[in-house]
Amino acid sequence: MIKIIAADMDGTLLDENSEVPEETFGLIHELHQRGIVFAASSGRRYNTLRWFFEPVKDEMDYVASLGTEVYAQGRMIGREVFSYAAIVSLFELCATFDCLHLAIYDDDHCYLMDDLTNYLRVADKDLPNAVVRADPPSPGTSVIKVGVCCDKPGQIMDMTYMLERELGDRLMFMPSGDKWIDITPIGVDKATGIQQLMHYYGVTADEVMAFGDSMNDYAILRFVGHPQVMANACYTLRKCWPVVGSNADHAVQRALRDVLDGIL
Repeated sequence: MIKIIAADMDGTLLDENSEVPEETFGLIHELHQRGIVFAASSGRRYNTLRWFFEPVKDEMDYVASLGTEVYAQGRMIGREVFSYAAIVSLFELCATFDCLHLAIYDDDHCYLMDDLTNYLRVADKDLPNAVVRADPPSPGTSVIKVGVCCDKPGQIMDMTYMLERELGDRLMFMPSGDKWIDITPIGVDKATGIQQLMHYYGVTADEVMAFGDSMNDYAILRFVGHPQVMANACYTLRKCWPVVGSNADHAVQRALRDVLDGIL
């Protein structure tokens, strides 16, 4: 029996306009009523996710910021912050490449280490008024999310490999599309976030379903008993696990209904 369902946001749960399809809220409410936990599993921060799910924000759980923030039943059950020394090393390394543009986040702010025009998409969708700085925020800042924008899409894999080789003992690097590199503290990802939820509820991996479309979903899809991949997902994921359909066709929402109807 499925007891926890985790879904990525962009390219997965959200439609082609990056919006939550209206039927999603009713499905999450019904899952909650039946004792099935729905968790947003995303690179977006916790406060942003609650805004997205306003009608049902208190009826679901969250694996936010790629696993650095984990909330169950309104309680924080996991939180990881970045080492200040690791942030400084990353800042110095990125500064040696004109194609890399660093973005650093705490709970409420987005700090950009370069002019906003160098970032190929909005640095954080819930905070358009980012703060541009010449250096990283102070050591007292609790950094929960870090990303690097690469303005040379053809070099994204080379840049990811370089960052991993230089700082892989302290940070993990995952390409997200052809423009961004997601970064987490070593040993932290969406899978570690879902593990914390599983421990909280006393659930095993074969009772968990997860949906994803990009390489930052790889760890969680590999970990759970019921991985589901979008038709619009990257090639690697589509070759590894069952394809459920595209986000434009609301495939996750159909699968949630199937779970409720006992089909899955």
